[in-house]
Amino acid sequence: MIVDSHCHLNILPADELGSIDEIIERAESLGVERMMCIAIGPEQWHEVLQLAENHPQVYAAIGVHPCEPQEVVISDEALLEAASHPKVLAIGEVGLDYFHFDPQSDMSWQHDRFRQQIRIAKQLKKPLVIHTRNSTDDCLNILQEENAEEIGGIMHCFVEDMQIAERAMKLGFYISFSGIVTFKNAKELKQVAAEVPLDRILVETDSPYLAPMPYRGKTNQPGYTRYVAEEIARLKNLPLETVAEATSENFKRLFRLSEL
Repeated sequence: MIVDSHCHLNILPADELGSIDEIIERAESLGVERMMCIAIGPEQWHEVLQLAENHPQVYAAIGVHPCEPQEVVISDEALLEAASHPKVLAIGEVGLDYFHFDPQSDMSWQHDRFRQQIRIAKQLKKPLVIHTRNSTDDCLNILQEENAEEIGGIMHCFVEDMQIAERAMKLGFYISFSGIVTFKNAKELKQVAAEVPLDRILVETDSPYLAPMPYRGKTNQPGYTRYVAEEIARLKNLPLETVAEATSENFKRLFRLSEL
């Protein structure tokens, strides 16, 4: 079994990929039997919860993405209520993103919203799914300041160096690789994937984005997690089955699941 630790089922184009049932069926044919659907803002919470309720293969994560406008404000009560759903495994994706904003602008509102969601995750004892772009030092510093190691989580779509991976792992976070690790020009990331211990690795698609080779440039889908797992296996000189089993066990352990 392979687990797609990060996908956006709710925004996959049905006209291109078919129904959710068809997408899940294709994924299962490629050995991808479980997936976690991630909400990026309150307007998506109901969508991902409904998908998780209707499909036993699907788990959910809810949160407010750092690229959601500053005007998107959530109450502790609203997040607590939605995230208490039994199929919500994590608070996410959350974090910091400076890439999409004026580098001279005040990012304190992102910091405040991030800290709020870390505190809610700790209250619920549910891990975090972290998005960080051009903001890694600040992101890790806030995680440390807020004692996020109490719950841990996932560094989603990891593209940083080994030093950052080590800092994240010390805080109890798993390193999740996306289709980017299959790209021919991702030489440094491939080296990181080779070095990160197998018991701290997860695999993902971030579909519909970042399709791996040999589908780069096309619409991504959960089944393509297989190609990410195959690349990790190649980089570590291990059988695909070993990587599939280890990453699935990592997912199960992080989210304290009795079974997958």
